Amino acid sequence: MTRPSLHAVLDRYADRITDQTAQLTSTVAGADATAPVPGCPGWTLAHLMRHVGGAHRWAETVVRTRATGPVPDEQVNLVTPEADDDVPALSAWLTEGAAQFADTLREAGPEVRVWTVAPGGTPLFWARRMTYETVVHRFDATAAVGGTYTLDPDVALDGLEEWLEFSTLPQAYASEAELRTLLSPGRTLHFHVTDAPEGTGEWLIDLTGAPITVSHAHEKSTTAVRGPLTDLLLLLYQRRTPTPAEGIEVLGDEALFTDWVRGAGHWLRR
Repeated sequence: MTRPSLHAVLDRYADRITDQTAQLTSTVAGADATAPVPGCPGWTLAHLMRHVGGAHRWAETVVRTRATGPVPDEQVNLVTPEADDDVPALSAWLTEGAAQFADTLREAGPEVRVWTVAPGGTPLFWARRMTYETVVHRFDATAAVGGTYTLDPDVALDGLEEWLEFSTLPQAYASEAELRTLLSPGRTLHFHVTDAPEGTGEWLIDLTGAPITVSHAHEKSTTAVRGPLTDLLLLLYQRRTPTPAEGIEVLGDEALFTDWVRGAGHWLRR
């Protein structure tokens, strides 16, 4: 099978950013901007929408300016709503920012050098990262309004791959000491997607020593995690919990899974 070009991959992510944003704004149409967001304690829909729009604009600035170092990120983190914030206005602002970011990505192309928070160093990193920033926060918005969330399998699969790749990086953890508490001879986690095509949807996370590695393998492990694809993605983002009745299971050393998700997910809480 011919692999898509880097330009095609970048274009696909740009499309996903605008599509996921459109789905988010459609989901919250008619909602109250002050509705609480279950996945983001203390946040309302207004906080969430300001955060997503700010993240798009922050990443757009990095790419547009060809930044060689960190860019101030106040617009990502300082998301206190204005008194007159409402969903229609915030939705229009979100849509505008996503479209601008997608245009900037396409103009830059996939190979120019830009600053990134992890290995990558090109607009492709930001295109992928902001895709899943939007995917997960669309789930948060859906939960806030009591809606039904669905996600295309190919999008969920790539999102899960991205999270697992991040989990191998030392900078994903709060400190080297916290990373090392997870490492021990014989420690492995096995992920199995129960609704993936046969021969796909399996990963082995090797915590036996540094560096942590992730591979596509089926092996007996310290901990096994099984479930539908989208549920496993949301489980890693701590939006779902193991629920055997819904087919989301953690078998073996459950404490290892809990500690690993919390530790490897530290980068999401910065």
